[in-house]
Amino acid sequence: MTTIDRPVQLSDFPRQPPPRRPWRRWQIALLVLLGLSIAGVLALGGLLWHYSQDLPDLNQLQNYQPSLVTQVYSADRQLIGQFFIERRILTPLADIPEHLRRAVIAVEDVRFFEHPGLDYIGILRAAWTNLRRGGKVEGASTITQQLARSLFLSSERTFDRKVRELVLAYKMELVSTKEQILELYLNQIYFGQGSYGVASAAQSYFGKDLSALTIAEAAFLAGLPKSPNHFSPFKNYDRAKKRQEHVLGRMEEAGFLTSAEREQAAMEPLNFRRPGSEQVAPYFVEYVRQLLIAKYGETMVYKGGLKVMTTLNLEMQRAAEAAFAAGLREIDKRQGWRGPLRTVDLASMPPPAAVASTDQPLKAGDYREAVVVKVGKDFYLVQIGGTSAKLSFEDMAWAKRRLTGLDTTKDFVVNPNLKQILKLGDVVEILVKKIEKDAVLVQLEQTPIVEGGLIALEPGKGAIRAMVGGYDFNRSEYNRAVQAHRQPGSAFKPLIYAAAVDQGMSPASVVLDAPVVYEQIEEEKTWKPENYGKKFHGIVSLREALAQSHNLATVRLLEKVGVKAVIEFSKQVGITSPLAADLSLGLGSSSVGLLELTAAYGVFLNQGTKAEPYAIFFVKDNQEKVLELAEPEVHEVISKETAYLITNMMEDVVQKGTGQAAKILARPIAGKTGTTNEFINAWFIGGTPNLIAGVFVGFDDRRSLGETESGAHAALPIWINFMKEALKQVPVAPFVIPEGITFVKVDPSTGLLNSELEDQPGSVEIFTKGSEPTQAAQRRLDPTDFYKLDQIAEGN
Repeated sequence: MTTIDRPVQLSDFPRQPPPRRPWRRWQIALLVLLGLSIAGVLALGGLLWHYSQDLPDLNQLQNYQPSLVTQVYSADRQLIGQFFIERRILTPLADIPEHLRRAVIAVEDVRFFEHPGLDYIGILRAAWTNLRRGGKVEGASTITQQLARSLFLSSERTFDRKVRELVLAYKMELVSTKEQILELYLNQIYFGQGSYGVASAAQSYFGKDLSALTIAEAAFLAGLPKSPNHFSPFKNYDRAKKRQEHVLGRMEEAGFLTSAEREQAAMEPLNFRRPGSEQVAPYFVEYVRQLLIAKYGETMVYKGGLKVMTTLNLEMQRAAEAAFAAGLREIDKRQGWRGPLRTVDLASMPPPAAVASTDQPLKAGDYREAVVVKVGKDFYLVQIGGTSAKLSFEDMAWAKRRLTGLDTTKDFVVNPNLKQILKLGDVVEILVKKIEKDAVLVQLEQTPIVEGGLIALEPGKGAIRAMVGGYDFNRSEYNRAVQAHRQPGSAFKPLIYAAAVDQGMSPASVVLDAPVVYEQIEEEKTWKPENYGKKFHGIVSLREALAQSHNLATVRLLEKVGVKAVIEFSKQVGITSPLAADLSLGLGSSSVGLLELTAAYGVFLNQGTKAEPYAIFFVKDNQEKVLELAEPEVHEVISKETAYLITNMMEDVVQKGTGQAAKILARPIAGKTGTTNEFINAWFIGGTPNLIAGVFVGFDDRRSLGETESGAHAALPIWINFMKEALKQVPVAPFVIPEGITFVKVDPSTGLLNSELEDQPGSVEIFTKGSEPTQAAQRRLDPTDFYKLDQIAEGN
């Protein structure tokens, strides 16, 4: 055996590859996961790239101009109307109360100021909450995502929309600050009841400006955007209250409220403004809307966020609406009882207890429908929802006169037995008179079908202070105060007498009030005007003729002054309606508008100065730039002396004539009644140096109001009840006597200087200087001394 005498070396052994170790499973899974992650990232990146290609230009955020509400205010800065497509009042973030901002953040996105538009922690929290509760009870959309959806995307629930929303939210956070995003959100989001943005929502639900909101109210509003319809307090108050308490709880969790503050806010009662609650001055607001659209166009009015300050005096407007509604109801009752609204089967009615919980609480002054459920000895028992009430025969006595047709002058049946007027199941309208501990007392009513209008102006400026265009704007938007043209009857007479005075006549001038017949050759017939009551009064002064509204004297005066001269004079004082060029003008046969005739009276009460009626004081755009500022057009159109003489004569209408009921106001009042043929229209126009109002009443189909329904009986009571309240704001002031007026003692039967014959003292009359009589009366005349009239006129 041979041995090798040397050390062993590595090369002595053959090289062999090391044994292969098998791949472990976790290593394979890691590689797969890595590959999938890379593929996922690439796919996600591609997906995000794809959905970001046609996204809206976010530069729009810097120039964001939402559709805004045009707001209309009364003269004392009370909101009376809004015009909008989306009801939104743009409000800077600094003007939004901190507790409202915090409430929204707490319930919608508590990490709003920490995340970049997407809240991963919020997503995980919401997922865990929903998993625990077995359904979707919490969302994870951030405020930025909701804003992106509202501004740029639809509300459809699709994968595409959600991805686009996430991309948009992230990009929005890159180009806008958190404060800008929050401000946009609070002005953009929908709160229900047609309200967009927090300022509009505060008005809709609470009738408040943002600054007046309590923590409790702010928490309620913050809970609405999730589902405004579902959490509406008008549909389910308990559910809305629980949502508010949830918001308060989230505010406490976020550290925005202490436990005591949360409990106190939760206990605070929420007083909601009912949807569709009272419309303020609806005819006036609509009148303003039409003026704005004519000047600025619909886009600016409905989207531009204008601020419109009007001339309306809200207290006067409320007085006007109350007086007008009450007056029409009284007139309508005199038309006769039209019968029940309908009749129902008492057996099919739900028991009172079943409807009591849904009833609106009754209060005195409410008009409601009631069902007759029992007939007593001297009363009916009626059911108002879940409440029983007593309708005594005394409170329905007016209904004895039952209307059986449309002709209110004759189609009546008088039923003295009040037990026979109603029967069980009849549905009637009632007024809640009084609510006592053990009884509710009501009286029978019926909604008027008679209509009319009321307008009140400040004569010196032309500012419209109150306007009522009809009984119910919801029933008819036709504005009878400015759109209707009706025959004014005797309410036109002051213009004729003023034209006579302007020609040099005086209140002492005499005219004959006696029968006259005019041959109308072209029409081959005769016209025979008559006085009310078919009486005539002989020789009368212009003062007496106007105060007592003598038709025959007025027609003769018009003939003397000239129809053309009266038409021209009427145009001077503001009448724009076409006037009949014949003697029927003396009886107010030409239709005019209430606004124009009331403004014409304003010329007399304002010392001959005409002020064009106006309703808008100023208009600002949404940047507070003044677009329009009223500069009242005031100019003298007749002499102060003419204006004072006719005003003084109209004071006698109130003191001695057809308007004597107005003396109850106990202050200087000048005005005139008006009644047309067959009692179709009833008017009264009158006022003080600082407020004038006009009222007319009549059916839209121009049928008779009924015998005796004159201006003094139908229109004047409405005017008085309005002025009683309106004049509380107006100081007592006399009509100013111009320097060109002189006082002279005259013989009242002739208008000549008083000779003091026959031991008669005469009376003091007023004249324009230079027009006073210079000839003394030789003897007093009996009113029937017609043959002396021409001689007297020549000497006068």
